[in-house]
Amino acid sequence: MSERGALRARLDLLAREIAKFGVVGAVGLVVNIAVSNLLWRYTDIPTVRAGLLATFVAILCNYVGFRYWTYRDRDKSGRTRELTLFLLFSAVGAVIETGVLYAATYGFGWNSPVQSNVFKIVGIGVATLFRFWSYRSWVFKALPDKEGVLSKAGEPVEPGAPAVSVPSPVPAPVPAPAPAVRVEAADTARR
Repeated sequence: MSERGALRARLDLLAREIAKFGVVGAVGLVVNIAVSNLLWRYTDIPTVRAGLLATFVAILCNYVGFRYWTYRDRDKSGRTRELTLFLLFSAVGAVIETGVLYAATYGFGWNSPVQSNVFKIVGIGVATLFRFWSYRSWVFKALPDKEGVLSKAGEPVEPGAPAVSVPSPVPAPVPAPAPAVRVEAADTARR
């Protein structure tokens, strides 16, 4: 495959991943906003606390979508590690998201229902960028390419088995032809 074709294939895979991440995120957004509004309307929980509770409900919903749809083809060997990292990075995202809502509510006094929803969505948007990067980089790690992965004995690797990556062979450089040298035989008879 040409370098340009390989780049196009990688960009197509990234676009599909972003689209799936977006669909799961949109479901999480609906859950987050619905739970926030239910808590704001029917309970006496303060705005930021209700928003944080709604975020954690959405995080649980999103984990299921990411693990079983968006990143279903990724490494599944370390579920405890995966869930721990997911919760850690989700908590950082929740701090980012809630920080925006906190600044709007307590810093600027913008706490009407419409303003709370607007800043909740802005916070979710900022936190989503962080979450996308962290989930794809650290939580749902990509499996190694099937091509070029061999066991230590040189046999193809079974899924989930330890593997070593074998670099593609680099062609040996072709030696340049020696420059043509004109050699004239000394004519001893003429001298």
